[in-house]
Amino acid sequence: MTGAFQPRIAEEVWRRHPDYRALSVTARGFSIQAEAHFDLNALAPPSWMDAHLEAWRAAFRGFGANPKKTPSSVDSLWKRLQRDGSLPRIDPVVDLYNSLSVRFGAPFGGEDADRYAGSPCLGFAAGSESFDTTRNGTPVVENPEKGEIVWYDANGITCRRWNWRQCRRTALSEASRNLWFVIDRLSPMPLDELLHGGEALVNGLREICPDVETSILLLEPGK
Repeated sequence: MTGAFQPRIAEEVWRRHPDYRALSVTARGFSIQAEAHFDLNALAPPSWMDAHLEAWRAAFRGFGANPKKTPSSVDSLWKRLQRDGSLPRIDPVVDLYNSLSVRFGAPFGGEDADRYAGSPCLGFAAGSESFDTTRNGTPVVENPEKGEIVWYDANGITCRRWNWRQCRRTALSEASRNLWFVIDRLSPMPLDELLHGGEALVNGLREICPDVETSILLLEPGK
């Protein structure tokens, strides 16, 4: 990760969704230094959860996606928690942001910043971009639907349908040292809770790696 790593939101996204805000959290020099176990069972959703899920479903329908087939990441986690009674354990970092996603009722995503070609941008897909993913366990390259909202960099799409599915290239691993997280918010979620979500994420990362250097940036129109 270089100092030029500056996530941005395309103006077209702000015009379509003026209430959207994103919280960018970077963690530099990360490594797993201490054991940390985050509760994936007794997760109580916030009072705005249902309204926020509905707002995301409407946003997905707005660019032609079916939220029943390709739901937002927090929608998927919440349904799984209701069905199974707990979320699966993956690794300390993913467990942390998955638990916070339910706790704050918002999509949380984490990626390896060093795997980015330039900086992340959220915008509308042209339809010809590359997205490396898996299908039935096999690596494949797909193209997005034209007009869907995606995160991308100079080498292709890093997350399809806003926060539905991340690519393989920028996925976090045990070798990741510079991490980037984004928390997505639409208006049913109080803005101060978005900021609290970022603080909770930083505190959790410090439980795993006390020496990690973190920074938080609110992405909003005009900035």
